[in-house]
Amino acid sequence: MTIETQGEQRNGQGHKLVAASISQDLGFLLAKLHAAGSVLNNRALSEFDLKERSYSVLILANSGLEPTQREMADFLSLDPSQIVALVDELEKRGLVARAAGKQDRRAKIVTATAKGSRLLAQAAGAAGRAEADVLDGLSGEEAAQLKALLRKALWGALGA
Repeated sequence: MTIETQGEQRNGQGHKLVAASISQDLGFLLAKLHAAGSVLNNRALSEFDLKERSYSVLILANSGLEPTQREMADFLSLDPSQIVALVDELEKRGLVARAAGKQDRRAKIVTATAKGSRLLAQAAGAAGRAEADVLDGLSGEEAAQLKALLRKALWGALGA
């Protein structure tokens, strides 16, 4: 399968700009892979009326870790107001619920409802297929290694 982003395709034929030094820049490569992945994720998740960000919130809400909205914002590198809007949307759909924090009642813990867990199980298959598409050029072992290295770069020994 080819990946299309803004009119461009990865299809085995080299793009002449790959020869530019920016193609060796980690920030550029990560941004480019993320952009391609986002397009495929959002396309796959649209069937469930989700987007990449709302799907991420739903995953965290279903993790059993009882994250607060603030923890979600920090982990997903989003502004807290963006998390509030995403949780509001998911809550209106009956997919998540908010509860007062156990140690700080002002903090809002977000958990998935049974309906949210069921939808997540269905959407996870579509997201997994989108991930496989974006990493199509890698073997299974290479894809696992890439993810392990990225986790290690982000969280050190915790992510390995």
